[in-house]
Amino acid sequence: MNGYKNKFLPLFNRNNLKQRPRLLKIVENIGWLFFDQILRMGVSLIVGIWVARYLGPAQYGLLNFVIAFLFLFNAISMMGMRDIVVRDIVREPECADRTLGTAFVMQLLGGMASLLLAVVIIAWLRPEDGLVKLMVAVLGSGMILRATEVIKYWFESQVLSKYTVWVENIAVLALACVKAALILLAAPLMAFVWAIFAEAVLVAVGLMAVYAWRSGSFFNWQARLDRAKSLFAESWPMFLSALAVMVLMRVDQIMLGQMIDDEAVGIYAAAVRISELWYFIPAVIVASVFPAIIEAKKQNESFYYKRLQKLYDVLVVLAIGIALPMTFLSDWMILLLFGQAYEQAGTVLAIHIWGAIFVFFGMAWGKWMVIEGFQSTMFKMNLMSLMANISLNFILIPRYGATGAAIATAISYSLGHTVFALFFKNQRKAGFDNRKMTICDNPILTTLERTFSYSW
Repeated sequence: MNGYKNKFLPLFNRNNLKQRPRLLKIVENIGWLFFDQILRMGVSLIVGIWVARYLGPAQYGLLNFVIAFLFLFNAISMMGMRDIVVRDIVREPECADRTLGTAFVMQLLGGMASLLLAVVIIAWLRPEDGLVKLMVAVLGSGMILRATEVIKYWFESQVLSKYTVWVENIAVLALACVKAALILLAAPLMAFVWAIFAEAVLVAVGLMAVYAWRSGSFFNWQARLDRAKSLFAESWPMFLSALAVMVLMRVDQIMLGQMIDDEAVGIYAAAVRISELWYFIPAVIVASVFPAIIEAKKQNESFYYKRLQKLYDVLVVLAIGIALPMTFLSDWMILLLFGQAYEQAGTVLAIHIWGAIFVFFGMAWGKWMVIEGFQSTMFKMNLMSLMANISLNFILIPRYGATGAAIATAISYSLGHTVFALFFKNQRKAGFDNRKMTICDNPILTTLERTFSYSW
C-alpha cells in the first residue's frame, strides 16, 4: 500500500504530500479504508447475492428481518461513544488507557443489556416462531463481542486504520468461503446464522490480537467510575441519536415483516443491499479527516468552516453522481444480480438510492455537531426524522408495499437535513460559503446550490 506514494501519484502531488506529513497520513488512511470497504463490500455483495438466490425471497427476507431487528439494538451495545472516544483520545492522548478501558466495560454491559432486551421483545412480537427466537439469540450474542470495537476507535484516532482493515478483511473472506461451502452443501438457514456469528467471534479475537501486537497490553486499560460518568454525560445524546438513526434505517424492514410478510422484506432487502453499498464512501472519508477537522478548529474558525464546506461539497457531488445512473439502471441491475424472483426490487432501488444524498451529507454534518457539542440537537433531529418515517410507513406500506417503504425512507432522510434543521438556530452555521448565504444559512441547501452552480 505504501508503494502508491512513490509510483502512482503525479510528481507534483507526491512532492506536496511529502511536505505535508499529516495530509499524507490521511490520504494513506483513506486508501486503506477504501481498500477494506471495496474488498469487503465486493465479496459480501457477491456472496450475499448468491445466498439470496439460494434462500429465495421468503427465507432471505426472514434472515434480513432478524438482522434488521437486531440492528435496532446496536445503539445500546455501542452506547453512542465512538466519536466521543476518538475525540478525547486526540485531545488527551495521555488519558487513552483510562478512556479505552472505561468505554470497553460500558460497551460490554451495553451488549449484554441489548441481547436480553432483544430476546424479550422478539418473544413478544413472534411468540409462536421458535426459529426466529433462536436466530435472534444466536446473532444477538455478537453484540456482546462488539465491545472490542473500542480498539478500532484507538486506531482511528491515530489515523492507522490499516491494522483493523487486515482483521476485518480476513474475517470477511473466511465467512465468504464458509457461506459458499454451505450453499454447495445445501445447508439450512440456521447454518448461515451460525456462520455470521462465527465472523463476529473472529473479528473480536483479531482486534485484540492486533492491538496487543501494535499498541500495548490490555492490562494498562483502566475502568473508572468518574470517567464512565463523564463519557455517559457526553455520549447519551449520541446514544439516543444513534438509536434513532438505526431504527430509522431498519424500521421499514421490521414494519414490512409485520404488516405484509417476510417475502416483502426479502424484496426490499435486495434493493437496500445495493443502495446502502455506497455508504462506505462517506464513512471512510469522514473517519479519515475527522482528526484533522478537530485540529482545524483549534487553529482558525474560518479555516475550520471552509474545510467543512469542502467536505460537504465533495460528499454531495459523489452522492448525486451515484444516484443518477443507479436510478436508470436499477431494474437491469436487480434482474442481473438477484434474478426474476426479486424483480419488484428495481423500483424500490430507484427510489431508495436518492436518500444517499442526505446520508452522505449527514455523516459529515454529524461530526460537526459532535465537535460543537450539539449532540442533543442531533438526537432531536433524528427523532423527528424517525417519527416522520414511521408515520409515512403506516400510510404507504399498506398501499404500495416495499415501494411505499422506500418512498417513506427517502422523504424522511431529506426532511431531517432540510425542514427539521430549520427549527434549531445552532444548525445555521454548519456550513460556509464565501460567495453568499442561502435560506437560513442551511448547510445542505448551501451545498446543493454550490453543487449545481458549479455543474453549470
